[in-house]
Amino acid sequence: MISTLVLDKIPATLKDKKVNYFLKINDEATCLNEWIGSALSIKFTEKRICLDCKKSVSKFYGQGLCYVCSMSSALNSPCIINPELCEAHIGNGRDVEWEIRNHMQPHIVYLANSGGLKVGVTRNDQIPTRWIDQGADEAIILCNTPYRQLAGQIEVHLKNYLSDKTNWRTMLKNIKDENVDLYTSKKEVFSFLPEELKPYISEDDTVYALEFPTTILNKSVKSIKLDKAPHIQGVLTGIKGQYLIFDEEHVFNVRTHSGYEVEIQYN
Repeated sequence: MISTLVLDKIPATLKDKKVNYFLKINDEATCLNEWIGSALSIKFTEKRICLDCKKSVSKFYGQGLCYVCSMSSALNSPCIINPELCEAHIGNGRDVEWEIRNHMQPHIVYLANSGGLKVGVTRNDQIPTRWIDQGADEAIILCNTPYRQLAGQIEVHLKNYLSDKTNWRTMLKNIKDENVDLYTSKKEVFSFLPEELKPYISEDDTVYALEFPTTILNKSVKSIKLDKAPHIQGVLTGIKGQYLIFDEEHVFNVRTHSGYEVEIQYN
């Protein structure tokens, strides 16, 4: 069966440590985990649909946005990438109502083991979604903050000591870095924070574990992009982060192709 859909981030859930991915096809949620081991074809129709205004465009400016929306939409605000620039707490933003609804909300700063130790920021209700998107094998809440900008300030300070990036190649190998102890790292990071930020340290020391539907990859993989390879096909051998893994050789980042219309077929 061939289904046509516009790509966006793959929704996922976490239950008993196991990550389950879903794709909405014909208005029904289909579990992608069940496709592993099956032949999968993804064919680009050459149509690109802006995620905000929903217009068909010839080119994206930013992730899944047309030029006008990339310059005006809250989905592409500078504080999406750099939380410390958020002004929701002072009533400013490209779309104030959107900012209040999404950024003037409790946020956390977290530590994650995703092929190495990193620091990150997300809204409270995006736990564990954010960790799943980044392919984190485990994570721990470092700080609880009342709004996004404050969480961003803490992250910026910690960038002097920790990475805020995920090495996708290392992450996809699916080998947890056993040298990372998140509980110990949290205690060490406490000493890095200035006194005015220490009251936001979370008392929750739970280390959350995640198990992805993939295997250990013993060789390097090549990333495929639809603009250069409009038809991707092979056996789906795993999923981690936002990556579909084909034949343990090629990977396809679904989220970076947000707005691309594709035809999907599996058997």
